[in-house]
Amino acid sequence: MAIAQSALATIGNTPMLELTHFDTGPCRLFIKLENQNPGGSIKDRVALSMIEQAERGGKLQPGGTIIEATAGNTGLGLALVAALKGYRLTLVVPDKMSREKIFHLRALGANVVLTRSDVGKGHPAYYQDYAQRLADDTPGALYIDQFNNPANPAAHTATTAPELWRQMDHDVDAIVVGVGSGGTLSGLSRYFAEVSPATRFVLADPAGSILADYLDSGNVTEAGSWLVEGIGEDFVPPLSDFRQVAAAYRIDDREAFTTARQLLQSEGILAGSSTGTLLAAALRYCRAQTEPLRVATFVCDSGNKYLSKMFNDRWMQEQGLLATSQFGDLRDLIAYRHDENAAVTAAPDDTLAVVHARMRLYDISQLPVLDNDRLVGLIDEWDLLHTLQADAGNFRLPARQAMTRQVQTLQKDADPQALLATFNHGHVAVILDGERFLGLITRTDVLNAWRQKLR
Repeated sequence: MAIAQSALATIGNTPMLELTHFDTGPCRLFIKLENQNPGGSIKDRVALSMIEQAERGGKLQPGGTIIEATAGNTGLGLALVAALKGYRLTLVVPDKMSREKIFHLRALGANVVLTRSDVGKGHPAYYQDYAQRLADDTPGALYIDQFNNPANPAAHTATTAPELWRQMDHDVDAIVVGVGSGGTLSGLSRYFAEVSPATRFVLADPAGSILADYLDSGNVTEAGSWLVEGIGEDFVPPLSDFRQVAAAYRIDDREAFTTARQLLQSEGILAGSSTGTLLAAALRYCRAQTEPLRVATFVCDSGNKYLSKMFNDRWMQEQGLLATSQFGDLRDLIAYRHDENAAVTAAPDDTLAVVHARMRLYDISQLPVLDNDRLVGLIDEWDLLHTLQADAGNFRLPARQAMTRQVQTLQKDADPQALLATFNHGHVAVILDGERFLGLITRTDVLNAWRQKLR
């Protein structure tokens, strides 16, 4: 391969992989690794196409400002291209976006504006309406508008589709896609209508999105909510072309996340949440067939953008998406159980510097101090402040000299009402089994448990 002179030259020509560790029924299932693009997703293609089309059309001048509404990956692609081409970029994003994406965007120099993810089109806080209004109020700014920009599907007609067709040796029976802006489906459909009209398209749609219902009935229904990022909509995107879609599958968050996690464990591919939706639909489609077919789908983006969410057991449990052992007592409310090696603790001889570092690393404000699984104290931020205020050198002191030794505890079979009494006194609940430490319960843990019951 030739040595590229710019990261932009490495966009596209992503590899294809056949999955061999999943039950694919009579079919062979292939995935195109779009996470190998320099920005980590298939949207790098779209971003480059839209910006270069705007340059050719004179809509974007050197040093100009680009504004866009995005659920994440288009924004990352735009941030990459804008940074390398010298454009300013403002992105309006819904607040369900993973923090890794936001950190990535800001690291590339983008101005990130967070808005609500619980409102629909027409509401002033809806991310697309917000971005359009911001562009109207910014002199000389270009609202690049992936949802109505023909350069979006054109990117896939010109690059993604012919690559896939060539890699599949001109033999592909079905392609499983998701719809966010509609660009991937429409761009691929346009190409395959010419080279292989018999190729079927299968829609993978998050449960809660309206698109599968629209495809089945022709009616726009009321949208629900979903946690998967980047695909599914509460309206029909103007760019979407469903004429070649033969089937649609509704995939809920649990199935999407579980499938993406399985992809990493079984095939070694770290993929994002939308990939979990596509792969789950592709597996359903393959297993429903009675004859061998060659089916392709996409790893839309990299899972490193979801390490704090989908690949975080704690987050999955908070969302009610990962089952844990239930005991029918206070243990069910412990988020980080000590018997599962999940609790963050300190030893009596750990220095206060170590204690402080653990608090920062795990974003917590108190640590139980254990000696051979037996609770001997509790140390929190106030204990640190009280001990360190006189001399910062006290960071070298052991935890035993700063911890609180008189700790109120509850046995695992205590009345749940005792939790509220503990919280009323400003304490976390320390749960024991006899003298054995089990874990802590905070107000947030209880609220999360109640929210899961509501679901």
